Amino acid sequence: MAKDFATMENSNPSGNLSIQDVSDPVRRIVLRGGFGAAAGALFAPLAAVSLPGCASPAGGGPLLGFTGVPASTTDAVAVPDGYVAEVIAAWGEPVGLAHGMPPFKPDASHSAAEQAAQMGMHHDGIHYVALGASGRGLLVMNHEYTDDGLLHADGMATWNADKVMKSQAAHGVSVIEVEFRRGRWQMVRPSRFARRITAATPMALGGPAAGHALMRTAADPEGRQILGTLNNCGSGLTPWGTVLTCEENFVGYFHGPQQPDAHGARWGLRPAGYGYRWHEHDARFDATLHPNEPNRFGWIVELDPMDPNATPVKRTALGRAAHEGATVAVTRDGRAVVYSGEDARFEYIYKFVSRDSIAAGGARANNTLLDHGTLYVARFDADGTGRWSALVHGQGPLTAANGFADQGEVLIKSRQASDLLGATKMDRPEWIAVDAARGEVYCTLTNNSHRGTDKGRPVDAANPRAHNTMGHIIRWKEDGDFDGTGFRWNHFVLAGDPANSRDDVKGNVNGDAFASPDGLWMDARGVLWIQTDMSTSAMGRGDLPRLGNNMMLAADVATGEIRRFLTGPVGCEVAGVTTTPDLRTMFVNIQHPGEGAGRSDPTQPGRFSTWPDGHGRPRSATVVIRRHDGGIVGT
Repeated sequence: MAKDFATMENSNPSGNLSIQDVSDPVRRIVLRGGFGAAAGALFAPLAAVSLPGCASPAGGGPLLGFTGVPASTTDAVAVPDGYVAEVIAAWGEPVGLAHGMPPFKPDASHSAAEQAAQMGMHHDGIHYVALGASGRGLLVMNHEYTDDGLLHADGMATWNADKVMKSQAAHGVSVIEVEFRRGRWQMVRPSRFARRITAATPMALGGPAAGHALMRTAADPEGRQILGTLNNCGSGLTPWGTVLTCEENFVGYFHGPQQPDAHGARWGLRPAGYGYRWHEHDARFDATLHPNEPNRFGWIVELDPMDPNATPVKRTALGRAAHEGATVAVTRDGRAVVYSGEDARFEYIYKFVSRDSIAAGGARANNTLLDHGTLYVARFDADGTGRWSALVHGQGPLTAANGFADQGEVLIKSRQASDLLGATKMDRPEWIAVDAARGEVYCTLTNNSHRGTDKGRPVDAANPRAHNTMGHIIRWKEDGDFDGTGFRWNHFVLAGDPANSRDDVKGNVNGDAFASPDGLWMDARGVLWIQTDMSTSAMGRGDLPRLGNNMMLAADVATGEIRRFLTGPVGCEVAGVTTTPDLRTMFVNIQHPGEGAGRSDPTQPGRFSTWPDGHGRPRSATVVIRRHDGGIVGT
């Protein structure tokens, strides 16, 4: 959906205590002041722990070796001097299915069946899976949502079943094969690996909620087979070779009742949803007729990119949420830990710890690994420590008396369970990056203009700014190992622009100013790549007058230095980043170029942007970035 943050979900009315409610009154005053010496002293221990283990680039030179690019408002992608950026895999390009490769039609007259064989709309999370050497591999990428003003020749006029099917076909995931040949990266078509996964692709359910009564529908009385995945935002790559794709703002696709029950209200169910109108021609998205159908979305989906015939599986043990990402760490005894954030105002940060160790043998040997383990939710305390509370039926308040009949219901109602456990309500937790070398975890908190206002909760230690339009990045180090139940935390950076007049939006960035951090990824050298998602309705005004278009920055986490590496075209979000194993090629997704405050006007598709073609409809696409001299990206 359009990134108009004024309409973002805010469905957490729980009365669990905030940090402000439980911390010392004098300390509250210090923390609410934000950036003084006292706060710096409080967080210093974690920073001190981080420094000795920092990784250094080959030869001992600086981690960041490029000259940062300036903020930009041009309708183009800009990268540093010495780099080249080329576009591949734009929306509508055929993915390379052997049975059909329909070309993109600039007037958007292609059919639903053709769209199902083409790149989806609004590229997001992306991962590179090598096929042998670094010159050939797979790109697995999400397609978060659609702009129906661009997707159809006449937009949402004459709304019909074919348009619903086309919109569903433009969602989901694409798997494409790419190869470096004749001096540039190109799609391989046809490819035996090529695949489209859409909002109509059959999915299996795994874990404790599979077959649960709350997952059963008239079309699926067993509650084990689901059609489709949607609003796929962030993603993760597992050590055993699968990809985890995350269903984010799924509730907006459903038409709900005027007065939803407590469960529906807690998940933001409302009449007409976000205006997709799927329910008018696909009854499963009418929650007034099929009240359990929303429970079948909001999961982390595991897929095997190497097997185009493998059925994707929704892993319910990882919990239901508006999942933004899923990042995997590995404990010293070989168990998987999956970190995820929930992108909605005042929602939570989670981690899942597998019961069993990762087995040798790849995807097949680990095909049920994520069905068994423990899900936890985070609480950040004001003294710089935190704890993970287990979402386990029968423990603490998670009992039948409180509305949880069994473990499946705990996971389906993970928000309600986290409310009762007293988890910390965060400012839209999104992507999570793991620095395995230092044992640190980073999470972007994009923004929350309701923080500290009459619409939301007061400020607290982890979320210290009222009317938080700028966002921040929090980091923590687990006690012992990644499966630890306690941790120490601090703020890596408070985003902002020092030229602003209001103190709370100046931030403390050591380097190039930015706002609304969203995408986050740690490369093999230890560079933290930060991508932004400033609302197109706020760009160039309010607290963002000088920041230009959305961007990607690189951070040295040891020194805190942050440099702007890329700026995107008008109206875009920079979403998703990955590299080849040798770090000499980077793939970055550009999402929704030309987006305004709502859906595009089909009579003026290029009103705000014509990227990347320079004419006609703007199209999300993947940008391939290399150094002219063939060196490592970022050095």
